[in-house]
Amino acid sequence: MDMELKGRTVLVTGGSSGIGAAIARAYAAEGARVALTYRSGGEDAERLARELGAGRDAAMAVRYSLAEPHTVESAVATVTERWGGVDVLVANAVRWAPRRAPGERFEDVAAGDWRGFLDDNLAPTLRTVQLVVDGMRARSWGRIVLISSHVALDGHRGQEFYGAAKSALHGFARSLAWDVGCDGILVNVVCPGLTATERVLTGLPVEIRERETLLTPTGRLSSPQDVAGAVLFLGSAANSNTTGQTLTVAGGR
Repeated sequence: MDMELKGRTVLVTGGSSGIGAAIARAYAAEGARVALTYRSGGEDAERLARELGAGRDAAMAVRYSLAEPHTVESAVATVTERWGGVDVLVANAVRWAPRRAPGERFEDVAAGDWRGFLDDNLAPTLRTVQLVVDGMRARSWGRIVLISSHVALDGHRGQEFYGAAKSALHGFARSLAWDVGCDGILVNVVCPGLTATERVLTGLPVEIRERETLLTPTGRLSSPQDVAGAVLFLGSAANSNTTGQTLTVAGGR
């Protein structure tokens, strides 16, 4: 299957580690130019970009912080100036929700603790789409893939605000698909389940991972590469008419 990604420019936000890095690798393997963003850990991001570029002008690392709106503007401007625009946007950057203290109730969470969280997870993503979509319209081709979470579909105790932020992406994609579809732009959501990233493998107790595995029809957690494969398809020419949809990658959960 020809993804027709050679010479395309792909922007992967939050692309320096975990699922984002796997997505960046997948697009680079198809011959795309890849811009991956990082909030901190610039050395790791630059190292990955050098690996993906392999001595060619085919990869770059740019800073992009959800909490700093000017970095959203500058990241897109940098990619556009160097490569002429963004053909594929994968919005993967996320600000993780702080867990409530033991015994703290949902209604006791101060507004100042959750409003900023919602703003950081929604506004920069929507603004990034605004910044890239005009060029996509001009070229009559574009793919936008928004990375959500199983929390948006299944819920999770203590993750109400995270669930709200991720759920909003689904409604956004459904509506945006109507606005840009006739311009050759497809917009979709990929919803990973619990994924065996380094963060999960080192930070989540083994017993929780084992319990989740037992509840999964495939008998294993998804890998970052599993998620990347779904994103690669939706963000390529192989996807010719799927838009406004949510694809769950969770081993059947």
